[in-house]
Amino acid sequence: MAEMDEVFRALADPSRRLLLDSLNARNGQSLRDLCAGLSMARQSVSKHLAVLEEANLISTVWRGREKLHYLNAEPINAIADRWIHQYDRARVQTLADLKIALETEPMNNSADFVYTTYIRTTPERLWQAITDPAFSHRYMGHAMASDWKKGSAYVWEDRELRIEHPEQVILESDPYRRLAFTFHTFVPELTTLGLDADVIEKAASERRSKVSFDIEPVDDDQVKLTVVHGDFPPESTVRELISGGWPWKLANLKSGLEGSEK
Repeated sequence: MAEMDEVFRALADPSRRLLLDSLNARNGQSLRDLCAGLSMARQSVSKHLAVLEEANLISTVWRGREKLHYLNAEPINAIADRWIHQYDRARVQTLADLKIALETEPMNNSADFVYTTYIRTTPERLWQAITDPAFSHRYMGHAMASDWKKGSAYVWEDRELRIEHPEQVILESDPYRRLAFTFHTFVPELTTLGLDADVIEKAASERRSKVSFDIEPVDDDQVKLTVVHGDFPPESTVRELISGGWPWKLANLKSGLEGSEK
């Protein structure tokens, strides 16, 4: 409940809601971009961003010397799941509208997909859930099989489908801290998982995107997981596909790990 209290407090300020609106319209903005677009003093924007980041409503990623800010819908989804079904919809329409807005694709859909969640587990167990096929199948619905060394290939497994390609490689591997890899290949057989053939063809024609998992201990029983999926071309079909897939997978990962800890 403490986490939800922080989210409600953060959303209570209209200036912070304006910042979220700005990021929803164009994700991945710097402090300078946000200040210019909202006619707010730099110091005020910085303070509001700090509150939003503390409430996990935004995620930040460094690109060289520039710090970029991304809207993070996970806390809004958690509040909606916790409260909307218990009350009459008229009372929560504002919250529902905000949830829909935060899940709507930004106009610039070539921007990185960034998602941050806090999980009550250990870095070791989270790493195992991501890299051990037996666990990742259970928690995320897919698995990756590899020796997890930089430069090594991996096999992507989704139900009965195995996807192999020499360009599916591990880019970085620092156990319990960071994992980065090129995304899986879009093969025609993905139609068996419900994707349309024309969508697969469009996705396969794009340059290969990249994924990173960053794991950061927060306290004795909680870790911060930040997933960044990027390097998309403009108007990316893959970006549109993964923006719905990753939140579902990561929500299941969180609930699975926290449920196993009980």
